[in-house]
Amino acid sequence: MSNFKRRDFLKLSSLSALPLLASAAPFQAMASTPQQFSKDSEAVYFINDGIFYRPEDLIAKLQEINSTNPIERDSYAEGGTIDKLLKKFIAITGKEAAVYLPTGTLANQLAISVLCGQNTKAFVQETSHVYRDEGDAAQTLFNKRLIPLAKEKAHFTLEELQQSIAYHKQGEYFVGGVGAVSIETPVRRCDGQFFPLEEIKRISAYCKEQGYKMHLDGARLHMATAFTNSTVKEYASYFDTVYLCLYKYLGATGGAVLCGDKALIDQMHHLIKIHGGGIFTNWPSAAIALHHLNTIDEDMQQIKAKAKELFVQLNSLKGIKVNALTNGTNLFNVSLDKGIDAEKLNKRLRAEHNIVFGMPKEDGLVKIKINLTLLRRGNQSIFESFKEALAFAKA
Repeated sequence: MSNFKRRDFLKLSSLSALPLLASAAPFQAMASTPQQFSKDSEAVYFINDGIFYRPEDLIAKLQEINSTNPIERDSYAEGGTIDKLLKKFIAITGKEAAVYLPTGTLANQLAISVLCGQNTKAFVQETSHVYRDEGDAAQTLFNKRLIPLAKEKAHFTLEELQQSIAYHKQGEYFVGGVGAVSIETPVRRCDGQFFPLEEIKRISAYCKEQGYKMHLDGARLHMATAFTNSTVKEYASYFDTVYLCLYKYLGATGGAVLCGDKALIDQMHHLIKIHGGGIFTNWPSAAIALHHLNTIDEDMQQIKAKAKELFVQLNSLKGIKVNALTNGTNLFNVSLDKGIDAEKLNKRLRAEHNIVFGMPKEDGLVKIKINLTLLRRGNQSIFESFKEALAFAKA
């Protein structure tokens, strides 16, 4: 299970931690690719789900967007470019309505609360963000009881859900009703493994029969669709509500969109306000997210194909092996031979080749992610960079 956290990104991308050093002379191994990289906008990041723009790069990108498609201000997430973004999400999810929220936590918690109504129980993955990373908000703020399934696993089965529901109904004197089932896919805490679509279909059919509502935490949903050869609309069709993140791979500085039936989404505006989520203007995040959302499916397919070819090349080198995960998406395990100094490799790639790689975790594996930054450079150039850095990092 991955122990990667956002703080790892901050450490690895910090200019103070790993300074960008100008090369005094071109490396012999890099003779075929003499260009030396230094700008963050040219960096290849193997530690993110998407592009995490530096301020200067974000400003430049917004200026580029504005020159071809003028950005319009919103007022408290209504009107302007926000409307265009919400309409795009309505189209790709097939839902009736959508609403902007400042965070995914608020989107998840409000959705589960409203879907449950007066019922108190919501069933979730034990490894899910809803259960492990949202400060027990369901219990402390919304009076909902989260019941975890599939400990340390990416998904549960229909049978496991049915058994848990029966257990709680039979074992309690004062039975609180079952309100909702929440599913996250892919699962960050399980190295980005996806929740099998066939199992989602079975669970969805059962929940419809029983009158239970379903919520999809789709913070990284486009990664699931790319690696399961499906669509956002298909996934969304099995759920009453679906949340999608604007910053994990759409480049925004924050924000979330929640989609669902109009009657449900209409309730959200007041709830967002009373929970402190009313932000005056949101056009920067809306503009950058819409820009990437328009091409994300095509981009993900390019990234997937490019990575497949690159990893074949890297696996031909001594000292490094890249392996895919079962039910994996954009995260891969990299093993380094004992003769390779991981710290020297990491620093060499960053300082001389503008590639941010990462350090081994407790299991000895480096967890790398493929994303839009992979499209910034040709595979041969990346291969030569690793070849040189591996030679340098021999212990």
